[in-house]
Amino acid sequence: MPDPVDIIAKSKQVACVAPGFRDYGGRVKFMGTATTIKCFENNPLVRKALTQEDGKGKVLVVDGGGSMRCALLGDMLAAEGASNGWEGVIVDGCVRDSRALKETNIGVKARDTHPLKSSKRDEGERDVDVVVGGVTIKPGYHVYADEDGIVVSATRLH
Repeated sequence: MPDPVDIIAKSKQVACVAPGFRDYGGRVKFMGTATTIKCFENNPLVRKALTQEDGKGKVLVVDGGGSMRCALLGDMLAAEGASNGWEGVIVDGCVRDSRALKETNIGVKARDTHPLKSSKRDEGERDVDVVVGGVTIKPGYHVYADEDGIVVSATRLH
């Protein structure tokens, strides 16, 4: 973002997700249209999206409520997502298999790692407004991520 914070804040054209997300995927820079999932310690919808959908030009944004008790994404799901063309996955929560994730051609940002898998008992919600890092992200918003953080906009910036 070339403009200073006071100009960006007044324009309300973009929102910056609060710091605290780390890079885990093989790609650090990624962008795309947001597809959203809201789930807490359960990942059936994450699995379904990454394994069954064409992700070309899309970023899966997962509002996991910031839980640090289990992982919502691992290397096998990330590899399937990469095979299906997903640009990236942002998890407000944890991931696992971090060494293998680095070898996968997909962007992955998450709060931290955790060795335990999530539950499968509750699907969660799909294509709903989510709040990640203090920013409301609606399905169809545009997400831009790199080593400096995550920027979200209702309109396309590039």
